[in-house]
Amino acid sequence: MSNDRRIPSFTPCAGRCSTVFGDAVCRGCRRFNHEVIHWNTYTAEQRLAVWKRLDVQLDQILVPMLPLANVQHVEGFILGKRIRVLGTASQGRKLYHALKLCEKNKHLAEESGLGITAQQVKPIWQEFERRVLALATASYDFAFLRADGMRHHFLRTLDEDE
Repeated sequence: MSNDRRIPSFTPCAGRCSTVFGDAVCRGCRRFNHEVIHWNTYTAEQRLAVWKRLDVQLDQILVPMLPLANVQHVEGFILGKRIRVLGTASQGRKLYHALKLCEKNKHLAEESGLGITAQQVKPIWQEFERRVLALATASYDFAFLRADGMRHHFLRTLDEDE
């Protein structure tokens, strides 16, 4: 199937949403709860901004974790498995899709291009999930603290003007 005929993913959803249980950061796709809720109302630019933040997180975590990965081979692997990715998908996003496939089907590890064996899949996946959720949660906490700080600054400014 050519790239021209594939339909890009419209959402980062991984099908394991935990925001319905009250998590501020989804354990599946790592979007913030308000991003999950309002995704369908976002403009293309807003969606792309979320995609970029998520891809940066995947790059920060997976690229160093999979130093033997052959990205060109990984691209062919995920294309062959009909995984839909945006044309702007980062290296980490491609590694993520290949690793996710291998996590469900360990026998695919050798052909994935990730440079890992079937026995390495589970421990790498578990460590990836631990790290990426910690990074996403820290990102959420930082955004919340920054917004709260801006609110306090704004309120102080209003009080001083009175």
